Amino acid sequence: MNICGNIDQIEDGTSFIKNLALRLWANWCLKAVGTMGFIALFFSLYFYLLTHHFFPVTQIPLTPVDGWISFNDFFLYFYLSLWVYVSLPPALMKSKKELFYYGAYVGIVSVIGILFYLFFPTVIPQNSHDWAASSNMKLLKSVDLGGNAFPSLHVATAFFSFFWLNLHLKEMQGAKIIIWLNALWCFGIVYSTIAIKQHVFLDVLGGLILGGVMAFFTLRHHRKAF
Repeated sequence: MNICGNIDQIEDGTSFIKNLALRLWANWCLKAVGTMGFIALFFSLYFYLLTHHFFPVTQIPLTPVDGWISFNDFFLYFYLSLWVYVSLPPALMKSKKELFYYGAYVGIVSVIGILFYLFFPTVIPQNSHDWAASSNMKLLKSVDLGGNAFPSLHVATAFFSFFWLNLHLKEMQGAKIIIWLNALWCFGIVYSTIAIKQHVFLDVLGGLILGGVMAFFTLRHHRKAF
């Protein structure tokens, strides 16, 4: 394996730590550049559609669930941790072929969300009383205006990544505590979208459906391809 090469083989019985190190090392430069490029392209489209609407904007209605979950800016840390979380599945890919396939898979998830934002632009109800006292939330709200709401791609990509990361952890024979921490991290990200009032429950539901359905089909295809 060269500095940006593939893993030719991971022997059975390889320890979790060694397995993790080998996966992270394989094609690390391609993974780093590809992940940053993908995120940059996504944000350029996301923020463009946040301020340029070609169709009438719909406000997503509140549900009782939104009233049950109180504002808590502590969960902003979970919310922002998405960008680390979604970088983990590609970082653990063993080969260039696997990495390119995954890029196509997550690209489809993003394109579906972007198409929603293009043809069905949405916003959430704004209530500045919830977050006015939080300087961190004011900064976030100054950048992300609460548009491009449905489906929540924050939730969709987190849920999609959960299934893929779970696959990698099981392949590496990760301890049950690591499997559970993966689930807890994903739940924290999903919950945070409502807890900081950046999304409403219907946005989250749409994101869970998108991420879950795409994870099911892509993992099914991946098992056949590899």
